[in-house]
Amino acid sequence: MRRVGIALLCLAVAASVAAVALGRQAHGVDEGIRSVALGGTARAFVVLPDGYSTSSKRYPVVYFLHGLPAAPDAYRNSAWLGDLLERVGPAILVMPQGARSGDSDSEYLNWGAGRDWETFIAEEVPAAIDRRFRTIRSRRGRALIGLSAGGFGATVLGLHHLGRFSVVESWSGYFHPTDPSGTKPLERGPLSNVHNLISVLKADERHRYTFLAFYVGDGDARFLAENRQLDRELTTARVPHLFAVYSGGHTTTLWQAHARVWLGLALAHLAHAA
Repeated sequence: MRRVGIALLCLAVAASVAAVALGRQAHGVDEGIRSVALGGTARAFVVLPDGYSTSSKRYPVVYFLHGLPAAPDAYRNSAWLGDLLERVGPAILVMPQGARSGDSDSEYLNWGAGRDWETFIAEEVPAAIDRRFRTIRSRRGRALIGLSAGGFGATVLGLHHLGRFSVVESWSGYFHPTDPSGTKPLERGPLSNVHNLISVLKADERHRYTFLAFYVGDGDARFLAENRQLDRELTTARVPHLFAVYSGGHTTTLWQAHARVWLGLALAHLAHAA
């Protein structure tokens, strides 16, 4: 285990001051992606870094999953992250659709024909983005990050697809599938529970590194305990990870205050634009 120290916490305070400019949303393009997994066309909002159009560089990609349950257009609500990402370093930000009409809480898992959200997020979206944009087309060029239910999605999908993502972050997330209230577990099999995937990550760490990080507020009554539990389990298993508890609850205020630092940590562990 590697905990955030005083220096990093100071950076987080500085980031909260810098976050006052969050009112301007980054400009992006709303991409339609033909999905076999979802049985139709789904969307992803893509924010390109400054200078992309005049550059020949390839860029790392941050895939960001929104919280659930959600409306079909909720994937656009985190476009403000594009401004912060630009201040940290050049990268492409991709925010895929995670809900649709009549299907507001998929938990980012596969449920069967026409509702295989994991396949869409972890396989079809990266493949489409790699075809359409100048990306670094390897695991060293991809981060999977999520907020709340998206934090669960990022963690479980990241550990299911270690060959595709080298950075996995959860922001105020949880680690087993739940109902829309976030309080009742859903039975989706042992591999949908992150606690059961620690041995998989440990075995994978023997030949390649994955940056796994998760953050939570000390006032997050629903998810603080499980975040601490996962930290203990990873520490006991001697799996490298980064865990930090911040002052605050399950609120936008917490996420906007520290997002720049968290994005910076993710980019620091990805291949640089080149």
